[in-house]
Amino acid sequence: MFDKCSKNWVHFNEFTIRFSKRFVINYSFQFTLLLSLLGFIITQSVTEAASNNNDWINKYSQQINKQASNANVPGFAMVIVRKGQPPEFRYYGVTERGGSKINADTKFRLASVSKTFTATLIAKQNSLQQLDWQTPLAQLTPDYTIDNYAEKPILLRHVIGQSAGFMPNAYDNLIEANYKRPRVLKELGKLDSICRPGYCYTYQNALFGVLEEYYQTQNSSFSQELSKHLFEPLNMKASVGRKALEASNNWAKPHAAVSRSKWRKVKVKDDYYRFAPAAGINASIKDMEIWLNAMLSEHPEVVTPTMVSQMTQPRVQTKNELRRREWRKHLRTAHYGLGWRVYNFRGYKLNYHGGWVQGYRADVAFSPDLEMGIAILMNAESNIINTISAKFWDQAIKSKEIAMSAQN
Repeated sequence: MFDKCSKNWVHFNEFTIRFSKRFVINYSFQFTLLLSLLGFIITQSVTEAASNNNDWINKYSQQINKQASNANVPGFAMVIVRKGQPPEFRYYGVTERGGSKINADTKFRLASVSKTFTATLIAKQNSLQQLDWQTPLAQLTPDYTIDNYAEKPILLRHVIGQSAGFMPNAYDNLIEANYKRPRVLKELGKLDSICRPGYCYTYQNALFGVLEEYYQTQNSSFSQELSKHLFEPLNMKASVGRKALEASNNWAKPHAAVSRSKWRKVKVKDDYYRFAPAAGINASIKDMEIWLNAMLSEHPEVVTPTMVSQMTQPRVQTKNELRRREWRKHLRTAHYGLGWRVYNFRGYKLNYHGGWVQGYRADVAFSPDLEMGIAILMNAESNIINTISAKFWDQAIKSKEIAMSAQN
């Protein structure tokens, strides 16, 4: 009886073991299949999200190409940077009629977008304790008496932050009349202020000339300091001055409007190049891709997050920007920081600057909230750049909101 029971028990155990093995094998197979299926779904979702991300950029590019064609713009270059992703370059047109096609290395004038570089240079030198944002102007350039308030002197941060207190664009007419820099700065010293330094937004170009004067007293120049602290460490091919632009074998020629959609090539002027910290830098769209990545903290060994934070802190209100065509329906607040305009664009922080000199327009902007940026360089004075820039951020936010809605 015991032996029979033992045999039955052995058979039962063998059956149990075989069943268990079969169950484990089946379960493992099903579990592996489930994991594979989930992996495929996740991969497909990521791929579709990336595809959708690129779809809106491709559609946007088609739209602005059509706008450029309608306006008969000679050419432009554009780059879209998204943190952690490859840059998206777009090119349209030629350097001039019969000239070569615009590409990643074509040089343009940045005009007032140069101020973003100037601010970053000062921020860098501040971090190295070579310059201080609180340095009085009279200490930087003692040969020029520009202060109107002894108890409230103009500081370096007031110059870079566009809050020195003089009437806006003071003596731009003298710059354009080819007056030499020392004479323009002496004329500034005769001007009355419209507010105390730091109290109101008063956009300037001529006042930036004090920086070039200061660097000369240090046996250097604005160009040399930029190269040493920014261009070379970032591996940028950007330059300063008319001669540097024209020495390039690939540069976009300037075009001024003859009529609404007709352009003629014009000569490059020296005027604002003499005030290089305000508007004297040349760069390619490849350079601007590097620049945007630096602003998005992708090159912290050169441009630290602290430097970017200093520059993009809202300081003085710029209420007139809230009435800016194409932008006004999106902007909730507008300020100037240090070398950057600081917008609240439909709830997202946006740091922006535009540039305009004869024959060229430029726009650069980045959003730390959206972790992306855009730069547009154009060899014509076309106002379509206003529409292009505002439309980009509108569509970028819509794309983000659609993606967030899909995740929920």
